[in-house]
Amino acid sequence: MAELWLIRHGETEWSLSGAHTSRTDISLTDHGRVRAEELKAYLKGKTFAAVFTSPMQRARETCKIAGYGDVAVVDEGLREWDYGIFEGKTTKEIRAESGNPAWSVWIDPITDGETAEHVGERADGVIARSLAAAGDGGTVALFAHAHILRILAARWIGLPATGGSLLALGTGSLSVLGFERETHVIKSWNREFEE
Repeated sequence: MAELWLIRHGETEWSLSGAHTSRTDISLTDHGRVRAEELKAYLKGKTFAAVFTSPMQRARETCKIAGYGDVAVVDEGLREWDYGIFEGKTTKEIRAESGNPAWSVWIDPITDGETAEHVGERADGVIARSLAAAGDGGTVALFAHAHILRILAARWIGLPATGGSLLALGTGSLSVLGFERETHVIKSWNREFEE
């Protein structure tokens, strides 16, 4: 049965600080590059039926360092959730500015950005393209971002997009989605690599 390997990009300055990062195209930190090298060592010799990456530099850089830059295809569906006016701000800053101490990207409106449901629709498209590329029993690698991958995993197991709020995902991590007979399951989640 097909598998989808979800690979979150390595650390950036904004992921380190907790700032919401979608449209801002920033590169990896030195530590983020080290984590991508660790991914490369783990994935050594792994062949994928297809490799898809977000168009953003941090995902493409992780993909390249991990050894798949030459075969990766950019998939716009893997762009991170568009945070609108909250781009570049931490949850703590947004809560202070909005006066809402319980503000959450998962439940509150995203002014000038995307709804969780819209991101879920994009994730559904990525899943469909991945399964088509995997064919019978192939494995597809997806290099992308925390929230889009969390939402994609939620959609894979039949949850609404907001179900991604239940799935933490570290930078430079690897997760595997697959099947148990005909049931979509999470086979492995948030595997992190140590220096």
